Amino acid sequence: MRRWIVERTNAWLQNFRRLVVRYERSALIFLGLIHVVCALIVLKRVVG
Repeated sequence: MRRWIVERTNAWLQNFRRLVVRYERSALIFLGLIHVVCALIVLKRVVG
């Protein structure tokens, strides 16, 4: 069960090209972008 959750989360994150390619060189900016993407994914699932 846990493996499925991790694989599904990775698949959702890979829908955002900017994360996959990683244009940002700064780790802090990249981490912030991951937080924004996760918030968008949650918002999308809540709103429908």
